[in-house]
Amino acid sequence: MEKPLHDHICEERLFSALFKRYAKDLHDYLYYKFGSGFNPKDKVQEAFIKLWENCAKVPPDKAKNFVFTTANNLMLNEYAHQKVVWKHQQSPTKKHTDESPEFLFQEKEFGQKLEKAIAKLTEAQRVAFLMNRVEGKRFKEIAKILDISTKAVEKRIYGALKQLKNDIDGL
Repeated sequence: MEKPLHDHICEERLFSALFKRYAKDLHDYLYYKFGSGFNPKDKVQEAFIKLWENCAKVPPDKAKNFVFTTANNLMLNEYAHQKVVWKHQQSPTKKHTDESPEFLFQEKEFGQKLEKAIAKLTEAQRVAFLMNRVEGKRFKEIAKILDISTKAVEKRIYGALKQLKNDIDGL
């Protein structure tokens, strides 16, 4: 029985060949799916960086799937982040408020704590949580988009909620 020549892609020559083979296709896939607004070139680079960081764990026959899945998840994260940014930009700012300055300060402080806590979540938890809470997607929809089971989505969101509760006092 013939043994494969490469068990992993940590050899620069093999990694370079994989990059040359899949980078353009990956860029085009991301560009057509998400447009140019989310920097598909950057996401291609980030996906291949993650592949390099995990080169000993990823067999060559799984490399394409790894970079495409990673890049897609990076784009979904960027999309969710931009959606939050757009939402805050479009919300009208109040010039006059009946709220006390102390309340406004506490509200701003809480928002900062929440943003930091969300940033500390794992990528998987953050994506599922933001898709559910910001975009209003149901667990089943998220499972289909991320190509995971509904139970996995539930676990990620409940894990995110538990982590957020621990990170933010008074939630």
